[in-house]
Amino acid sequence: MQTGVLRVLRATAASWWWHKELRRTGQTLLAQRLERQTVLRDLGYLRQAATLPNAHMICGKGGTFIHLGWTTVSTLAPIERFPLAALAVARGTPFIDIRHVTDVIAFANLPRVVRDGSVDPVHSGAGRSVSLTSYIDMVEKLGARITNNPRPRQSA
Repeated sequence: MQTGVLRVLRATAASWWWHKELRRTGQTLLAQRLERQTVLRDLGYLRQAATLPNAHMICGKGGTFIHLGWTTVSTLAPIERFPLAALAVARGTPFIDIRHVTDVIAFANLPRVVRDGSVDPVHSGAGRSVSLTSYIDMVEKLGARITNNPRPRQSA
């Protein structure tokens, strides 16, 4: 793992209010242990984001969400204030920015992305799932902006 990535994760863990409070009250060893656990957890999320076939991020007015199959990591902050998400995007994880989508009803009715990389044989209904590339096609039509697009490039 790159030193810069570790530096960001360590700084993020050390800045959490609970870890600061532990240090302030003299519980430095406990704070350090919890910070190491946080960094290891976040490194695991970054590894999953880089390796899972349908891992992606979505940022909207409600915050930023990292979708890792069966796990979702989220914050109420935009991506600019969520260091873990910003690192994942910098490392190539697909990012869907829905802050410019105005038709929230159409967005809410989109199918979900399949969790394990398989394609859902059921193509209709409330619980249907589609591949990440199909989902990106749909959400892009609603005005979303895509970074690190996983779709193959089209030649003109």
